[in-house]
Amino acid sequence: MNAINAIVHLANNADPERRRKLYRQRSNPFDLRDLNFKIKYRFNKDTVRTIIDLVEDDLVQSARGGGTCPELQVLVAIRCWGRREVQDDAGDLHGLSQPTVSRICARVAHAIANKANSFIKMPITIGEQERISAKFRAIKNFPGVIGAIDCTHIKIKKTGGDMAQYYINRKGYYSLNVQVVCDADLKIMDIVARWRGSTHDSRIFMESNIKQRFEDRQFRGRLIGDSGYPLLPYLFTPILRPSRPEEEAYNNAHISTRNTVERCFGVWKQRFQCLLHGLPVSLQNGKAVIIALAVLHNIAIDMNDTLLGKCYQFDCT
Repeated sequence: MNAINAIVHLANNADPERRRKLYRQRSNPFDLRDLNFKIKYRFNKDTVRTIIDLVEDDLVQSARGGGTCPELQVLVAIRCWGRREVQDDAGDLHGLSQPTVSRICARVAHAIANKANSFIKMPITIGEQERISAKFRAIKNFPGVIGAIDCTHIKIKKTGGDMAQYYINRKGYYSLNVQVVCDADLKIMDIVARWRGSTHDSRIFMESNIKQRFEDRQFRGRLIGDSGYPLLPYLFTPILRPSRPEEEAYNNAHISTRNTVERCFGVWKQRFQCLLHGLPVSLQNGKAVIIALAVLHNIAIDMNDTLLGKCYQFDCT
């Protein structure tokens, strides 16, 4: 039997899992046309290669002994996170079982989340703070702002135990209440993803590291937040009952400037549909996924990798 016949014989007589692996080795998602690739994976090819390079060394160990290669692990994970049909769809697309996809997503999430300090960070130098402040001021002439702050609820699966009730938010579903500070370019500069859904935004802020850093005067500028936050020397909030034209003008400028963080949430959740529809993973893995997706959100902005519009709104395949 010559070499070609031997390969054909092996493919025809191998067990199903073996055949799937052979197929996967011949089918390279990077061979897709650029638009089709982005529709499936929510990122350009160059962005995905950057993500692979970032975590390849952390994932290569799991690929030994016939496991899934780092490249495919990353592709599977971002396919899952980008769509509503989270794990079954990615498994069907890449020929992997649902338990395997689940393990891959957890592994990739933790690998990316461990890099968060390199991608999610507040401006340190005076020059960085001034550049961010200038971009905020360009929105509606609101001076001195270096970050917009707010919280958003990320749906999680029902948790057990005595503390389960505390994860139910005011809308009646289980969630994590995630605090984010973003800049005028919608980049996430600070994130807290550990609080239960019933926790009020103001408490999360009052117990956060970012508040302490402002208290310690590490920054010259201020944050801008909604009326759920306390008015502080370093935190602009709206005037609740404006009675003068200048107070109305302040509120109008405040609304337009603070809206940055709302747009940040919108873009973040549009790219990663699992943030809209819920994370069907353990609580600990869910926290890692949220941090990982904040990292990927920032990488996409750095690489000018914008959303496709309809393919995100209607969850195209």
